[in-house]
Amino acid sequence: MSEAYYITAGELLDRGSIPEELQKNAHLIYNSPAALDFNSPGAEGFGVKRAGLAVPGSVMLLVSPACCGRNTSALGQGFGERFAYLLLDENDIVTGKHLTKIPEAANEFVNSREELPTVLMLCITCVDALLGTDMERVARKVEEKIGIPCRPCYMYALTRESHRPPMVYVRETVYSLLEPAKKKYDVVNLLGYFSPLNDKAELYEILRKAGVKRVQELSRTKTMEEYHKLSEANFNLVLNPEARAASKFFLNKLNIPSIELTRLYQIDKIRSQYAALARAIDAPIDDTVYYEETLDTIERFMRAYGDKQLAIGSRINGNAFEIALAMVRYGLKVKEIFADPELRDFAYLKHLAKLSPETKIMSNLSPTMVHYKEDTSVTLALGKDAAYYHPKVPSVYYNEEIQPFGYQGIKGLFSAMESALAKVKK
Repeated sequence: MSEAYYITAGELLDRGSIPEELQKNAHLIYNSPAALDFNSPGAEGFGVKRAGLAVPGSVMLLVSPACCGRNTSALGQGFGERFAYLLLDENDIVTGKHLTKIPEAANEFVNSREELPTVLMLCITCVDALLGTDMERVARKVEEKIGIPCRPCYMYALTRESHRPPMVYVRETVYSLLEPAKKKYDVVNLLGYFSPLNDKAELYEILRKAGVKRVQELSRTKTMEEYHKLSEANFNLVLNPEARAASKFFLNKLNIPSIELTRLYQIDKIRSQYAALARAIDAPIDDTVYYEETLDTIERFMRAYGDKQLAIGSRINGNAFEIALAMVRYGLKVKEIFADPELRDFAYLKHLAKLSPETKIMSNLSPTMVHYKEDTSVTLALGKDAAYYHPKVPSVYYNEEIQPFGYQGIKGLFSAMESALAKVKK
């Protein structure tokens, strides 16, 4: 094939299924710089290694070949100092001999610390996936040896497309130390991200006005005392589908129910979601001020830049297909989407196909992308990967670690788009 594979939104809806070219497990993976974080989750953001250290005072022993740990020391904010390595040689990999070395290596690492860690995370790679290692049993052996909790973290790239991929599993792991506690009716946990929501997110104020006195997030806990207060929540708000399994842990072990909210960029859908939340918690929610402010931001942008044509990538804080649908509904044109659709995305695609059937959908990971030729009609790129494919046009990454949500997410995105385009005017 001499050109990049694509399928239009209209064609995809008519087909009713996802073609193999857009299925990550159906072809070779193209090592595109636009998808660096897919190929190496430790290279940026939160992969399993960094996410596993979300528990205050935790440390991690990485048991792997040298190649799997190569990015670990580059992690910023002191994370790299919380790792130790048990590197595997060829004999270990063939025979599994390294399993007898793990408890002693863990003991040496823990005793080398100036302060006793709160928990040792035991991070393992595809080697042990292929060997069929029972890491729960290994972790129990380690725990007996070191005298503090030990939990396995599975950095299994082989299971990335399974029903329980690594980033789902690690979200369960980081909460596994919690024990049942007396519930407080005015305490809520936010589950889903390893970094906090933007301080300006209206969700905090909405919950406060609904009677919630304390909103808790794992990423904001600094001590184990604060960590264990997560068990006091009356209910959880699940903000990311990857935290659904963790929410089941909260329900089954801690008797804390959950309500799921979706990060959206369609202003009317956000309003409907807050109305549903009000019914679920039986408390009034008045989002009029936030709604009107956000609507003003959108209308101001459309008056100035309503003729822009967008390329939207998946390396952005949001669902690329939902963002594309939102932008089309606001009146902008979306020429390209660089993302791998999943079945759940058809809820957005069926509407997008009706409004913008010619929008092209491409995979960052398809080998055919080596033949990609830039669409010169695109005038604004959203997402770090879209910016890679369109280096000459204004771009907005919008993939910072601090997470946008709700009306604040829309206002933040449109403000960033406006700033990027205003620079070109100058």
